[in-house]
Amino acid sequence: MAILNISWSLAILLFSCIALVVTSHTVPPKFFNVVRYGAIGDGTTDNAQAFVKAWKDACAYKGRSRVWIPNGRFLLSPVSFEGSCNGSMAFLLKGTLVAPTDLSSFTDMWIAFRYLSALTVRGGGSLDGQGHSAWHLNDCKSNPHCKPLPVTLRFDFVRNSRVENIQSINSKSSHFNVFSCENLTISHVRLSAPADSPNTDGIHIGSSRTITIANSIIGTGDDCVSMVSGSQNIKVNNVVCGPGHGISIGSLGRGHEREYVEDITVANCTFIASENGVRIKTWSPSSYSMASGLVFENIIMKNSKNPVLIDQYYCPSPHCYIKGKSSSDVQIQDVTFKNIRGVSSTEVALNLQCSEAMPCKNVKLIDIDLAYEGPGRRATALCSHVIGSSYGKLVPGGCV
Repeated sequence: MAILNISWSLAILLFSCIALVVTSHTVPPKFFNVVRYGAIGDGTTDNAQAFVKAWKDACAYKGRSRVWIPNGRFLLSPVSFEGSCNGSMAFLLKGTLVAPTDLSSFTDMWIAFRYLSALTVRGGGSLDGQGHSAWHLNDCKSNPHCKPLPVTLRFDFVRNSRVENIQSINSKSSHFNVFSCENLTISHVRLSAPADSPNTDGIHIGSSRTITIANSIIGTGDDCVSMVSGSQNIKVNNVVCGPGHGISIGSLGRGHEREYVEDITVANCTFIASENGVRIKTWSPSSYSMASGLVFENIIMKNSKNPVLIDQYYCPSPHCYIKGKSSSDVQIQDVTFKNIRGVSSTEVALNLQCSEAMPCKNVKLIDIDLAYEGPGRRATALCSHVIGSSYGKLVPGGCV
């Protein structure tokens, strides 16, 4: 009898679990329309209060929640959408969110998602940062005490989430900033700002792991994608970059130095008239750090400057100079450049300038074919302090 009772109890428990799973997937999500909370899409009314109320109700709902932003231009002062929430959250943007031009209300961000899991941001809508109103105030290269301009969209401590099918235009600073996130996928996004807009990185990643950026078009005034200290297991696939400063690892060696950069793959990307192609850069001088397991493969260059670049002498202003130190102490190792082809707008198409104090180790050049667009000259390579090997076609040659 005891065995029968145990078997019956297990059967009931199993049935309850199955019923719970089925119910969670058959109950339709609940929509929280920001208009019903008082939002007005006229481009002039500030809607932050209505958006926050809709988010809080959606976050408290014990089920699948959908914050819905319909067509319209919704002016939105800085807001932070935070968890944890009682169920999965989706921020469905159909209309356009418009940033204020008055900087007095901003800190370092415009819109933030924080402390969340199972978040989806999508919908085909747009984020208009109205950066033209602020770019002239970006004087950080000449003024070390400057106030940073706000990032359009921040993701802090977000896990198991995705961002897809939205666009960001004219960000005041970076379009997207990813910090301390895990298992986040960003795909089918379009990020754009003029080539001369300062510090408008497309996607900036730090202290994060298992991040995927795919099937996107990015044209900015700074790096299309930048990965700094603590970036691990990052995949950038099928991204078109240009204008912009390329897809960069770094700058490394100042701040979070012990958070190494590991396992980065940039593949199947196209660079169009960009200032750089694929780039690794470290501060000089710097603290000790490391970047390893870096793969750049199946890359097309279309009139890009500096298609393949390692720069361990990065010091863009007098403020970064430290008396008595001149070399970078960031170890770069286990790097592969493979199947990179196309046209360089600079004669030096392959430029690997590694640290004298910490030479690059195990650098592999495989099937490189880069031509110089200028008349009567061939592309050249310029390399120093590089330990590595080459395989297959190598144009320009002479590096390793």
